[in-house]
Amino acid sequence: MSEPDLKQQLAERFREVNGDHPMTGADDLYVSAQFLTLEELCAVRGRDVDAVRRLMLGRRLPLPGYLRSDGAEMVPADLFALADAAGGVELLDAWFTAHWADPVTGKAEWDAYLSGQYVCLHSVTPSAIQRKECLTTAISSAEDEADAGSAQWLERLHRLVDELDTLEPAFTAYDRLRFGGPTSRDTCIDATRARFPRPCPGARGSRPRDPLGQDPA
Repeated sequence: MSEPDLKQQLAERFREVNGDHPMTGADDLYVSAQFLTLEELCAVRGRDVDAVRRLMLGRRLPLPGYLRSDGAEMVPADLFALADAAGGVELLDAWFTAHWADPVTGKAEWDAYLSGQYVCLHSVTPSAIQRKECLTTAISSAEDEADAGSAQWLERLHRLVDELDTLEPAFTAYDRLRFGGPTSRDTCIDATRARFPRPCPGARGSRPRDPLGQDPA
């Protein structure tokens, strides 16, 4: 199979997973700053680009994170890191899924990893995936805690948000199209900080906003 055929097949698979959404100039700038083209990475790592495309199409490596508007397959610099840690591409599936005690969850995470849609993490590892899930769950349910609205609660909430902030990139407008709405950064980081701002340092008598969005009495 010739190189154009493989590249076309990979683009078709990408659009099957992500939908056919346009990439704007701003999207292109974002992904070019965050990712490498598949050709660039393969050249650096001494990999055959067609062989890597076959591994992606064969569900052995994840799909590209983005297709730039010029058709370039954009991938993270550490695309091969997990396969290297597992001892090879042929061992990656079992190595990856073993990080979850529940095989069903492990399989679901493996499928998500192969989709290439874990562009929500600077580094896609099982531990980072698990930590992100833990943080987003804790942030989303924080208002149900018994001490919600207290100073201690606010401090604890912002520690969670700050940690999530270190794990996640900024995202781009294309992501909101393919994911069909706001990203986890929108809902768990930006919206949470806007709704529950930190008190100004040294402010006397400052109290956090009520968890229901009302001003404290």
